[in-house]
Order: sequence, then structure tokens, then C-alpha cells
Amino acid sequence: MSCRTAFARIFISASLLASFDVLHAAAQVSVSAVDPGVRLGAPAAGEPLAGLTASQMEAFAAGRTAFSEAEGVADGLGPRFNLDSCVGCHAQPAAGGTSPPVNPQVAIATAFGARNGVPAFLRADGPVREVRFQYNADGTRDGGVHDLFVVTGRADATGDAADCGVAQEDFAAAVGAGNAVFRIPTPIFGAGLIEQIPDAAILANAARGRAEKAALGIRGRPHRVRLDSGTTNVNGNDGTIARFGWKAQNKSLLIFSGEAYNVEMGISNELFPTEREEAKTCQYATVPNDVTDTDGANGLDGRSDIEAFALFMRFLAPPKPSFGAPGGMESILNGAALFRSVGCADCHTPRLTTGNATVAALRNQPVRLYSDLLLHNMGAGLADDVVQAQAGPDEFRTAPLWGLGQRLFFLHDGRTADLLEAIYAHRSAANARFVASEANATVTRFQGLSEAQKQDVLNFLRSL
Repeated sequence: MSCRTAFARIFISASLLASFDVLHAAAQVSVSAVDPGVRLGAPAAGEPLAGLTASQMEAFAAGRTAFSEAEGVADGLGPRFNLDSCVGCHAQPAAGGTSPPVNPQVAIATAFGARNGVPAFLRADGPVREVRFQYNADGTRDGGVHDLFVVTGRADATGDAADCGVAQEDFAAAVGAGNAVFRIPTPIFGAGLIEQIPDAAILANAARGRAEKAALGIRGRPHRVRLDSGTTNVNGNDGTIARFGWKAQNKSLLIFSGEAYNVEMGISNELFPTEREEAKTCQYATVPNDVTDTDGANGLDGRSDIEAFALFMRFLAPPKPSFGAPGGMESILNGAALFRSVGCADCHTPRLTTGNATVAALRNQPVRLYSDLLLHNMGAGLADDVVQAQAGPDEFRTAPLWGLGQRLFFLHDGRTADLLEAIYAHRSAANARFVASEANATVTRFQGLSEAQKQDVLNFLRSL
């Protein structure tokens, strides 16, 4: 054998060994975990609760119809509003959900001849949003919803609405000054079950595992909606625990309905009978726009829209989880165990139970909502600097996770469509204004998982 041949053989062998080592090393490196994305297939929500009576089913159907109706100026829409229907905001993956794939606010800006501009923070492929201003011009706190659009110029009222004269606010200036923050719609599936969880159950769950939670920096507190003076607020005038909305600011579904009708559509009602914008030239419906028809037909026909909305939400079934997608059952089960072990379940409580409700279908039922319904400090990264009743500028209610598999946007402002980004956004250090996020230790534990384990957790969350 020549020296040249021997050298060639040695070189080829060494090259093969090197290639094998590279392939072996590559095989040892885990593929990075990724959000599996919105779970495909038929909507896993939007149906009525099992066990409703015939009359309750009629109320559910009538409520769904009212929930889906678009309101016009003659119906009381405006003068300022964010959208013209409930279902426009609560549409994904079915009526009662959250922001749909195409944001209807972009089209409503100029519907019926209106001359509204579309604020830069709204996109056709982005989430439905409401905007709040943190502070007034004099430096005092604001925190209220500033409706995006006006009816000026619309031709869907009696006569021409061009003489209304109400102008859109300068949202670009508010955004430029860092004074605008956003909220996206909360899903309302299973809301009737949440409404029927006794305060005692919420408090008992808060006390359970207190030492373990404290070791992770988790506190949490119920939101009892009271004014600073100690006088109870009309949104919770009995001092019991509120539980609906991003800051648990609403006590009941009826209050939630009445407030949304007035704030989001400008439609006054029995709970909120005063117009938010009282410009006389803009009052095309001159009495509270939606009230119970005490002189009309009996039963469903006489109910106000806010009652119909509340009944629809109350009788909506919770979302159905998937047991095999994404990733398969083994991955989902492993992800559920990891979800608990890293501490996520300390706030996102997998299950609470309703009490002795009047409606049999709501009575003593398991509520697999993945929330403790408490307020938690979430740190500077998520703080919106908005105070609502006793909820502070960095406090948010633990968002229920059921139905997460078919949601498109995450966090209170819809800043991301990536579930992994949403998890990491829960981590935030303390600064001069805000304490550290209560989720910091849990997120650190999650980050310490292998990529395969993280993927199992993501698969589990997308199975909900």
C-alpha cells in the first residue's frame, strides 16, 4: 500500500468519524419549544350548558340573537362607541369568545358614511381593542375608556347625522405621550359557572398552600369593589368578591352587560341610564335606549337587551378541552403535570366548584377554569398604570385559561399572538414604581425545563 493510499484512508476515516460526532451532537440538542398555534377544527365552545330546561334554552337562544345584533344610530349607538355589536368583539372561535381573525373595528370606522380615522394601534389582522387614558391633562388619574369612533357623518339615523358635530379624540397624541393603554375582550364561555362560585370557595382556595405560594412570591387577593372612603361602589355594593373583567372590576354578568352596552356602544340602559356623551345634537334616541318593556309582551319579548345578554352568558357552556391535540395525549398529560410542578397552578387554579345555584345546570358543578379569580401584582412589564376600584396599576385578575387553545391574542392588551412570549411576559423585576411580578419564580422554573418539557406545557395549554 502506498503512503498516498494509506493517508487517503486515514483521512476518509477521520472525516467519517467527525461527521458522526457532528450528527450525534446535533441529535443531543433539543429542538426549541414553539407555540403550536391556534388549535384547528370545529369551535370547542359556544354551545349551551347541558341540562338546561326548555324555557332556559329559549332564553339562551333569544340572548344569543340579541348578542349578535348590530346596533344603529337610531337604536342608540353612540355618540361615541367602540363597535356596534357584542359578537363583533366576542367572536373567536364562536359567539362568546374573544377577538376574531379580522378586526371589525377597521370597517366600522367609516361604515354608513362616517369619517372616522383608524387609529394606528388597530390593524385588520390585530385584536379588537379599547383604549384607556392613564391620566388627565391636569395630572390626575383617568383610567376610563375613551371610545374610538363617533357617529358624526353616519346616515343610518333619521335624517343625516352629520350635524352631530362630536369629533374623534386625538389618539395619536395620547399614544405619543405614552398615556394610552389597551384592553382586548375577555372570553365569556362558562361565565355563568364563574358567577356561581361562592366567595367562600375563592377564599379557601386562596388560603390553600399559602406557605408554598409565599415561597414563590405569590400572594393574590380578592377584589372587593369599594371606594377609598369605605363607601361601597355601585358595582359591588354588598362588598362581595367581584370576578369579571381584566381587573375583576365587575361583580355580576348583568353589571358586565349593562356597563359594556353603555361604554362600548354608547347605548344607555336600566343599569346605566345616563348617556356618556350628552351633546344634544347627537341624541337620536332621547330616552334610555334599552329597558324592560313593562307595557309590552310578557316573557322573553319584554326583557331588556342587557338581561338577554346576561342570560346568554350565564347559560354558555365552558370550552371543551382536547385530549389528543396538539402533540398527543402523553405530551398533554406530561404538560399538565409540569404546569402544576413549576407553580403555574398556584394562580391558575385548575378547578373550583359552584354552589347551590337556582339553575340546576349551574348547581354544584365543577368549574375547570384555571384561575383563582384573585388580583395579583404583575410587575412593571405588564402594568397598565390604571386603577379600577381597589385594583392597582399593576394588578390583574388571573385570566381563566379554559379555551386557550383557540384564542388568537394574549395578555390584557393583545400584544402577542405567541403563547411562549405571553408566558415570559409574566416575568418582571421590581422598579421604583412597581413591586416584582408574583410570577417571577414560576417563570424561572418554567425556563429551567428542557425544551421538550416546555413543549409539553405549551401543548397542554393549547389543548385547553
